[in-house]
Amino acid sequence: MDVTTGFFYFFSAVLLFAAFRVVTARNPVHAVLYLMLAFSQAAAVWMLLKAEFLAITLVLVYLGAVMVLFLFVVMMLDIRIEGDRWGFWQNFPLALLIGGVIAIEMGAILSGGFGSVTLSPAAAAGQIENTKELGKLLYTSYLYPLEIAAVILLVAIIAAIALTLRQRKDSKFVDASEQVRVKARDRLAVVQVAATREAPVPAPAVEEKQA
Repeated sequence: MDVTTGFFYFFSAVLLFAAFRVVTARNPVHAVLYLMLAFSQAAAVWMLLKAEFLAITLVLVYLGAVMVLFLFVVMMLDIRIEGDRWGFWQNFPLALLIGGVIAIEMGAILSGGFGSVTLSPAAAAGQIENTKELGKLLYTSYLYPLEIAAVILLVAIIAAIALTLRQRKDSKFVDASEQVRVKARDRLAVVQVAATREAPVPAPAVEEKQA
């Protein structure tokens, strides 16, 4: 076994352990940290498979942006960990069934998909850059699916904002339309207020006694 194979088994073992801890950790912050570890190990596996574009994308997009956002959201949420019961074992049979179906489908695709792939002489010699060829393929043959995926993501972002945007009664906010329609008489009002206390009565002057 060479060094590359050894690193592959090492990264794969850490990836499986981190993925298992994501679903078994009771603390959501720990689960997010284990998920970040899983993504980093997956990026290392992609690097070993010479798919550097996917590896860098996984590190920059997921580890650099999405996971950090998840971590901030989880830490800012008021989650009572002690009183929660996650019901892991109650949903375990269904999760095991779905995971088994996905594993069978992936095995069927991976076992029969690589046999029909033929490499050109330039690709076999390593003269083709993966990132360049992937960019050409995305923006030529898969341009419309890429645009549709971008629109779906935009709709998902707007829907998530609309679902989480709730008007609280105890929050203070300013209506911009009311500020624009305000007039001079609405800003200042002179109100006559009665005196709250009477003016002090001046004390009588004391005459000096003449000697």
